[in-house]
Parts: sequence; C-alpha cells; structure tokens
Amino acid sequence: MKNACQSCHSLGSKGMRTVPKEFGPGFAGWARRTQSGQAMGNMALGLGYMGAEAALKNYADWTDRIAAGELPFAKPGRPQGVERNMVVTMWDFSTPKYYLHDGISTDRDNPRLNANGPIYGAPEESTDMVPVLDPVKHRPYFIKHPVPNPKTPSSTELPMQPSAYWGKEPIWDGHSSIHNAMMDSEGRVWFSARIRPAPNPDFCKKGSDHPSAKVAPQESSLRQVSVYDPKTGKWQHVDTCFSTHHLYFGHDANKTLWLSAGGPQSGVVGWVNTKLFLETGDSARSQGWTPIIVDTNGNGRRDEGDTRLTTAFYGIMPSPVDDTVWGQSMGIGFGRMDQPGYVIHIIPGSNPAVTALSEVFVPPDGAWSPRGIDMTSDGVVWTPLASGHIASFDRRKCKGPQNGPAAASGKLCPEGWTLYRMPGPQFKGLDPAGSANHAYYLWVDRHNTLGLGANVPIASANGAESLLAVVDGKMVDLRVPYPLGFNTKLVDGRIDDPNTGWKGKALWTMSGTRTVFHNEGGTQNSPKVYKVQIRPDPLAN
Repeated sequence: MKNACQSCHSLGSKGMRTVPKEFGPGFAGWARRTQSGQAMGNMALGLGYMGAEAALKNYADWTDRIAAGELPFAKPGRPQGVERNMVVTMWDFSTPKYYLHDGISTDRDNPRLNANGPIYGAPEESTDMVPVLDPVKHRPYFIKHPVPNPKTPSSTELPMQPSAYWGKEPIWDGHSSIHNAMMDSEGRVWFSARIRPAPNPDFCKKGSDHPSAKVAPQESSLRQVSVYDPKTGKWQHVDTCFSTHHLYFGHDANKTLWLSAGGPQSGVVGWVNTKLFLETGDSARSQGWTPIIVDTNGNGRRDEGDTRLTTAFYGIMPSPVDDTVWGQSMGIGFGRMDQPGYVIHIIPGSNPAVTALSEVFVPPDGAWSPRGIDMTSDGVVWTPLASGHIASFDRRKCKGPQNGPAAASGKLCPEGWTLYRMPGPQFKGLDPAGSANHAYYLWVDRHNTLGLGANVPIASANGAESLLAVVDGKMVDLRVPYPLGFNTKLVDGRIDDPNTGWKGKALWTMSGTRTVFHNEGGTQNSPKVYKVQIRPDPLAN
C-alpha cells in the first residue's frame, strides 16, 4: 500500500475516505472506483502488488466503517516547539485537471542560483505544458515541452472508465511524461522526459559498438532526457538507451548527470556527460550505463566470478565527498520482484561501463524497503523506509570488507544503520517499533535553507501529510494546516537573500498528489506551490 496507493494519493483526504455515491458502498464500490480515469492501469498494478481481492476488501471495510461513524483510534498531536514557527506561503498554478510530480527552484549545490527566480514543475503524465511560477510577480504560466517524435505515446491512449469527477473526459493529454526536474549550475532545467516510443535506436542494442551496449545492451527505454535553457528559450533532447526517473548532478568537470530508472527491470544505472552533450549534441557519445555487479569473489575487480543483480536505482545521489554514486532500489511490491529493497553504493572506477563495482546494503531486522535517498555533506546516507522509519547509513562504520561470497546479501554492515521511528500510530497487530506513516522521498538540507540546521534530512511524509525532519535525533513534524491534503514528493531549498535572515531563504515544494480534486475545492482546486520557512518564534516578523 505504501509504495503503491500512497505514492499518488493522500489516503486521508475526503475524496479517498468516501466512495462516490454512483459507485455504491463496499467491495463493489472500490472495485469500480479503482477503474476510474487514466490511472486505471497503475491502480490495477498497485492492487496486484497487495492481492487485488484482499486489498479491495480492506479498503471497503475502511470506508464502510467511516461511513458508519467510526473515528481513528489515534489522534494527531498539535505542533510543538519549533513546529509552531513554520510559515507557509502558497500559490495556485497549473490547472485543476493537471497534477505535478515535483519541481525545482535552484541548483542542488548552489542554493543562491536563480534567486527570486521562477519555480519549474514536472507534470508527469498529465500534460506537456510545464507549469512555472514567478513568485515575485505572483504570476503562473506555462512552457510547452516539445515532443520531437510524432509517434510518442499519449496519456489520452491510456485505458479508463468514467470518473465520478470528470465523467468520460480524459483529462490528461501529455506525451512527455515529465517525472523530475533538476537545475544545473548555469540555470538550465533538465527533465527526465519521454521524447519517443519505447524501442531503442540500434546503438543501444546487442551488436552495437557502444561501450555500454557491449556490456548491457538495452532494447527499450520508457523515458529519456530533455533540457530547457531559460536564457534562450530553447530545448534539447538526449536520446538515452536507459530509462530515466530521478536525476542529480555529480561534482566532476564533465557535469555528469546521473539518472535512476525507477523499477529494477533494466538492471542498469545510467549517466550523461552534459558538458560533452552541450558541446556536441551527440546523444550516443555523451551517455553510458553500467549493470550493478557485486564483487562476490572478493578479488577487488570486476570479472566473471562476480554477481550481477537484476535491480536498478529508484532514488539516486552522487556522493558529495568522492566520485562514487549512491542509490536505492525498490523492494517487493513496487519492484514486482521477490527481492528486498537495497541501498546501493557504486564505485565507478576508471571506465564505469566495465569497471564499476557495487556494494549493497539492506536495512536491519524490523525495517525494510527504502524509497528515496540523499546524503549529508560528510557522506552519510539518509533514506525513508516503508516500515515507518527514517534511516541513516554511515559507510565509515562498517567493520569489515563489503565484498566476498556474502556481499550480495546486503547484510555485511548492520552497524552502519541508525533508525528513527516516524511519528504516528502503527497498523493494528504490527510491531509498534514501526509506524503506519510513510514517506515518498527524502532530501537533505545541506545549506540550512529551511532554518533547522545544516545537513538536516527532510522526508516527504505523505502518509501524514507533512514534512518530517530529523533534528539532533528527534523528529520535527511540519504540517500545512489548511487546506487539508498536503501531499508532496520532493523538496529543494533556495537562498534568495542571505542578508535578510529567515525571510531570505526557504524550502520549496508543490502538490504531489495525482488527484488534487480529492481535496477541499474539488474540481475547482488547482495544484499548489508551497514556500516553507522557519522563523525564530511563532510571532516573529
């Protein structure tokens, strides 16, 4: 449930906890509502993870009990301490029919870039119109993402049944499936985006002389890469052989953009040499990818005696302390494979396509399924877990080598993990050391843009409709009190003016639910941009 339904919905919203009257109550009502709209196929997959009949029965029992007057067995606490110091500024943008996955305001490594500048959204399946907000003039507008191949699939082709909100209208019309946005050091905005049908060009496939294709040929990719330059208004496209999902820049001279795949099926992690691409426009020469291979024969190099894992990154983050790359893979459920979710450490070597080796780590007993990843400036990894924890992993604490026959188990460094329980109740009958709370992703505030301190991890806790920070080992739970239904997938932080204290810096995020019409306002409700700040005390101005 956490890595399926809660990825896209606020389960506590009015639209989720009540079944439309025309669908009827109980099992039949849920069976019908989960066929509504263009996410019908995704909902079928999510139900399949859990076992469709059992999932529908549980959901039906939940809403039937609510309809009969039952209230939650646990009450949320009121804001305490610094939680009362939060200031939220909100703007409507995009349209009620579209939704956002996330957005970007600045460069990850230089939060003063694009000061007071536009905020760019990533509308995923809903549209090719990239929503943009000018927060100074309070002006929302759109930039059209070009689709270079006319045969690129469209959301209008997705199967659907009529919706209780929109009827027979297919409200999504996107081709580009823009999942994530990231800003480079020059202010260009890079997107994981679809630019063509899935079958790959020949240079990606078996028989190609491309260095990476010789090692791990790729027959198809679901998304590729695009880049928009606000200074010129021009777009370029990188035709990647590997599928793309989340993306972050490395710290090398080539401005390497590292990209995750989302699901595990490709078995590779990819990168784009953005310096070379911007100079030449050559997609083939500018990209590479590597399989995830663990040194299980323990000889320190990649060879036939090692173990190749069928997995790929969901979250990804180049290390700020060296030239390695960290990521995490999805576990049973989202990954649709009978294997755990890993935290993975890739050591690229001199020629990553043939030299990269990986270390893998699984959370300790009682915790499982990482989703999203980031790192502090000194190299500590943070990730939220589906077991209801936020976890840190410090590679420096590992007592022994992380290669050899047992390395692929991921269990060689339990001492590297520290778990922090998310606030909130636990599902009845489960270990109280965990929580029913859930986070979609996590971001580390390396530059203290929010005001809780440098290197504070902040989870997008859409299980509780909040931002959840770990400060000195304790949870700070930041809730947007109105309107209800706050659901976000990723944040970033920007410093607009370092000379004006708390007013000159902020965390930026936006609506991440696919169904903003489930919240207050219904079909008149638009996605929102949120500017989140912490002032010195609740009454400071």
